[in-house]
Amino acid sequence: MQAWALLSAVLWYLTGVGCQRSSLLNKKGFVFGKIGHPVKIYVKLHQNSPVLICMDLNRANTETVDPTYLWIGPKEKTLTDNSRISITETGKLMVRDFLEPLSGLYSCTLSYKTVKAEIQEETTIKRRYEFMIFAYREPDYSYQMAVRFTTKSCVGRYNDLLFRVLRKILDNLISDLLCHVVEPSYKCHFVKIPEHSLLQNELFIAFRVDPFAPGWESVCNDSVDCEDITNRNILKARDRIEEFFRSQAYTFYHRLNNTVPAMHFVDHSFQVVRMDSCRPGFGKDEGLHSNCASCCVVCSPGTFSPDVDVSCQICASTQVYGAKSCPETSNKNQPGDD
Repeated sequence: MQAWALLSAVLWYLTGVGCQRSSLLNKKGFVFGKIGHPVKIYVKLHQNSPVLICMDLNRANTETVDPTYLWIGPKEKTLTDNSRISITETGKLMVRDFLEPLSGLYSCTLSYKTVKAEIQEETTIKRRYEFMIFAYREPDYSYQMAVRFTTKSCVGRYNDLLFRVLRKILDNLISDLLCHVVEPSYKCHFVKIPEHSLLQNELFIAFRVDPFAPGWESVCNDSVDCEDITNRNILKARDRIEEFFRSQAYTFYHRLNNTVPAMHFVDHSFQVVRMDSCRPGFGKDEGLHSNCASCCVVCSPGTFSPDVDVSCQICASTQVYGAKSCPETSNKNQPGDD
């Protein structure tokens, strides 16, 4: 039996008895330096970085004599070409399979010569370019949803029965996506209907839908970016639930000859808001990361994120990118402390 038909039958019964980024990224995937200003770059976890160019755009379009390049990575380490880092003879750098600890400051010093041929005079010029690279991942989506149903009375067991049946129907509707309904609640209110100048009892039902039903890890299929899969599933779940309530409105107002049960879905009452959360070690900061405002960006040194909150918290003792705990917090109130 279709979900809308099942709920319709229940409602009739109840009546009868009472849901990589950079502003300087060009079309070829190259990012040029900018003299005096670090360039911020955001690389999705486990993806390759864009190609960093050890020149500004003006210099790249100008003849350069005897150029040499020196790349320095996070923690002031000199970078060389290896399985993780690719550096070409022309000073282009790319980082493969980007991870949290690879975040940080990458700088390149370009040395080149200006030559006055008529007097054979050479002058060495040095330019330093800085790139701040941050790992990021997409946020995990969930949806806060709200609907309203009319009811005969705010008192009685039938409101609870409707609430339980509705939750079960919605869970069954999205169970194959390994999504489920969490934190459901309802309250009954008296609502004045302007057209009829009368009070109507209505159940205001709220719930959240997330993609982490028991066994959700099985959808990952060894994917390192599982939030891409879970986010696709939760979008499908949202669409199914929205369609379910749309069918409720159609059923009650078009298929029943304008006769509706006392307990029924209130047309146009369905509301949905997306809620984002970040994995531990990541958070959002629109001020610091305006070019990646919707991203969960790796927590910088001096901050951490221990859970699925949406922001990184201050912790002066963390010195790494992607901290999931704060040593000061972890060592606090240990047994034996005075």
